[in-house]
Formats: sequence, structure tokens, C-alpha cells
Amino acid sequence: MIRRFSIPRRRGLVPLVRGPLAALVFSLGCAAAQRGEGLDPNAVPPAMRADYELFADRCTRCHSISRPLSARVRDRVHWVNYVERMRRQPGAMITAEEGERIVGFLVWYHDEARDGGAR
Repeated sequence: MIRRFSIPRRRGLVPLVRGPLAALVFSLGCAAAQRGEGLDPNAVPPAMRADYELFADRCTRCHSISRPLSARVRDRVHWVNYVERMRRQPGAMITAEEGERIVGFLVWYHDEARDGGAR
């Protein structure tokens, strides 16, 4: 059984934690790119960067970022079903709109990878 704990929202606590937490998440993302896990965010076009960051944030809650990036899936329908299944996982916290953006990124990435682009 998964238990969810939440930090009580006190007026001064959330802003104090938010900045350092964002820096930690950013640095972990950079470390993953340096290890060769995932993708260099600079290789993602500016139009897709927000979707990539959303994908990286949500999908790494349950598994490594390289798992969907290295998948041999080329079909949009498969990605829609895959992301929908992931949305239902406890702790995923992916909205329907976010799921669509994640699918859009994954389809773009795998189309580019097939043509020798983003990787």
C-alpha cells in the first residue's frame, strides 16, 4: 500500500522549499543528461522544450527517463494507450492535458530519432 504524505502548507515554508527544490530537480536532470540517460535539453527545439520538461518531470517519478526514450514504439496510438496507462498509476499525477503533451513529445522524439535528428 502506498501512503501519501504531504507537507503542511505554512505561509513561510512553501516558498522557502520551492526554490531549493527546483534547483535540485534541475541539477538532477542535468546529471541524467551528462550520464547519457535521456536527452540533452539543448537538442530539443524551443517549441518542444516545455513538453520535454513536463515529460521528464512526470515520467521519472516511476521509471528512468531512458525507458520511454529508448522504446521501439513508432505508432501514435500505442503512445496514447501507454501514456493513458501510466496516468492511472498511483503517484503519476498526470492530467489528461499533460498526457496529450507528453504523447506529442514522444511522437516528435521518435519521429526525429528515426530520421537521425534529436539523438
